[in-house]
Amino acid sequence: MLRALQLAASPGVPLGPNPRVGCVLLAPDGTIVGEGYHHGAGNPHAEIEALKVAGDLARGATAVVTLEPCNHTGRTGPCSEALIEAGVAKVVVAQRDANPIAEGGLDTLAAAGVEVGHGLMADEARALNPAFTFAHEHARPYVTWKFATTLDGRSAAADGTSRWVSSPAARRDTHLLRALCDTMLVGTNTVEVDDPQLTVRGPDDRPLAHQPLRVVMGERDLDPDRRVFDTAAETLHLRTRDPLEALTSLYREHGRHHVFFEGGPTLAAAFLSAGVVDEVVTYVAPMLLGSGTAAVGDLGIPTISDALRLEITDVTVVGEGTEANVRLKLQPAKGDG
Repeated sequence: MLRALQLAASPGVPLGPNPRVGCVLLAPDGTIVGEGYHHGAGNPHAEIEALKVAGDLARGATAVVTLEPCNHTGRTGPCSEALIEAGVAKVVVAQRDANPIAEGGLDTLAAAGVEVGHGLMADEARALNPAFTFAHEHARPYVTWKFATTLDGRSAAADGTSRWVSSPAARRDTHLLRALCDTMLVGTNTVEVDDPQLTVRGPDDRPLAHQPLRVVMGERDLDPDRRVFDTAAETLHLRTRDPLEALTSLYREHGRHHVFFEGGPTLAAAFLSAGVVDEVVTYVAPMLLGSGTAAVGDLGIPTISDALRLEITDVTVVGEGTEANVRLKLQPAKGDG
């Protein structure tokens, strides 16, 4: 299984929309007769790659797979059926598939007389595809809320100016984080005020070839000439103010697993109040404003004992000198939504 996990984590494999999966085929004497991994959507699944390598040696073999073989026909056929047809005698998986469309592979295998087992190194397998697993278990994407703030919690000055609270190094770092997600989301007010393009750009400041879906959330009409509606990436306007409604739509109708949310204070408060912020990334700049726009709007918290508490998972200094920012990664404390 360790080898299968290593294969699944091969460099260059996209983080979505399909999960990263590795497969090893073992002969009855324990010899490896085939192995493979999924290279991304549209490519053969890990089991198919391993079966192709093994050929006739797959008959009577044990398949060790990081994720339950799929049980449906999409761009490719069901891997459960392919394993049965190849004559595999046993299938051991680390993680059951939480995808309601693809689940059930082990049941199909068992019904065909194949010995099955699951749970071996399951935590390690889940760690390979955290957003994929979360999305299918919760029927909504994992949400990372990113914002920049001064030391006194301001995201903009009193006159509304906000460029740039974050430093150049922090902005470059943000693009690395954006690239790990499949969706960028902001509110209509952010589009009106800041006119962001919401693309992922590389070190040369050029957009990457693969771009997340750009999502604008809110009911108001927007100027079609805003940069978020250009041809650099696909854009979706969700005409709702309800965070859960938006996230459910992104999961069910658009197959999205990880939302990188950069909305303003009002929308941020709505997401936090709805309990749908799973990770917070904030860049704290070494500056003070004393007034201006708060980083988050009213959360309806009347007293300090009711504060929404977060657990720090990482602290990193990005940049140097007066332009250094402290990047904090946090998660809601258990019991706080």
